[in-house]
Amino acid sequence: MANYDEIKLLIDNNQTEQAIALLDEMIEKNPKDDQLYYLRGNAYRKHNNWKNALTNYATAMDLNPESPAARAYQASMDVLEFFNKDLLNP
Repeated sequence: MANYDEIKLLIDNNQTEQAIALLDEMIEKNPKDDQLYYLRGNAYRKHNNWKNALTNYATAMDLNPESPAARAYQASMDVLEFFNKDLLNP
C-alpha cells in the first residue's frame, strides 16, 4: 500500500489518475483519515476536476477542522470565483 509521500509524488508528477485510484483504495480502508481526502482533493484539483476537489476538501475539513484542506478549499474557491464568475453566480 502506498504512503502519503508516494501519493504526493504521483500528484506532483501529474500521475493524478493513479494517485486517485490508490487514494480510493486507501479511503475505503481508512474512511476517517482526513489526510487522504485532502490528497485526493489535490489530485482532482490538478486534474481540473474542481467539483470533486472541493468535495474532498470539505470531507477532510469535516473530519479535521485543522486540516490543510481548509486553505486548499478557500484557494480553490478564489480561483473559481476569479475565472468562472458566471459558473458560480447563475
